[in-house]
Amino acid sequence: MISQPPPTERSAKTVLVVEDEPTLASTLSYNLRKNGFNVVSEADGVAGLNAARRDVPDMIVLDLMLPKMDGLEVCRRIRAESDVPILILTAKSEEMDKVVGLEIGADDYLTKPFSMRELIARVKALLRRSAARAEESGVAKIVAGQLELDARGRVVLRGGAEVLLKPKEFDLLFFLAKNAGQVFTRDQILEQVWGYDFFGGNRTVDVHMRWLREKLEDTPGRPKQLLTVRGVGYKFVR
Repeated sequence: MISQPPPTERSAKTVLVVEDEPTLASTLSYNLRKNGFNVVSEADGVAGLNAARRDVPDMIVLDLMLPKMDGLEVCRRIRAESDVPILILTAKSEEMDKVVGLEIGADDYLTKPFSMRELIARVKALLRRSAARAEESGVAKIVAGQLELDARGRVVLRGGAEVLLKPKEFDLLFFLAKNAGQVFTRDQILEQVWGYDFFGGNRTVDVHMRWLREKLEDTPGRPKQLLTVRGVGYKFVR
């Protein structure tokens, strides 16, 4: 299991880089350190998973194509144990690779080749969102119809039964429920929930909304709480 970081403060955030291309791994490590991060680097999936459990990083940059254990499996195992932000790297351009990565719990993705400036921006944005999420842990529960959201424990109950949500699904639901009745565009949701303007497109919002409806609505195709406002975006109705 990935334990929580010790209560003592660290002077800099630690980023775990799991990348098997030596040149890219070295470049990533150099640029992250240059921007004030501590870096732990591993070159295969098994070593990366072990490092995540051993070093308890604040953020993980994870390549999908890795020896010994592929990045999707590493991501899946880490996400089962921790809410640590995960940024996946892929050399493939197919939409399915990105969607699968998001589905198993990754917070963001970058398709190679990418600029180091963009990567650093993504890392910082995800860390900001992680910090904001931690601050929200003290917010009171939200009750809306059959739904009960507990931000402290990151638990969702529907009719008294717990519904298991992935970290980003919970973040999206909590944001919309906290602002019930207000309509948000996809870009506004990306900025507030993902923490940046999503360069890869806003389809990820639609994907996550679909997943939430499948888990929380009696009839996902005719939702009563997670509504689409045609031509604008989405809103939550209590």
